[in-house]
Amino acid sequence: MRWWKWLGLAGLAGVAATGVVAVRAERRRRSYTPDEIRSRLHERVAESAARLPNP
Repeated sequence: MRWWKWLGLAGLAGVAATGVVAVRAERRRRSYTPDEIRSRLHERVAESAARLPNP
């Protein structure tokens, strides 16, 4: 029965680690201002338009 305890603890640690990663990503995403997001999107559109072949 002891291995069930270890399996449960490992699962709990995995869930906690996943939560930590998700919270960090959310904090990083929310730290941008709307102007920064807009400028990044404009840059990405310009890059993708430059990659397209001209007809």
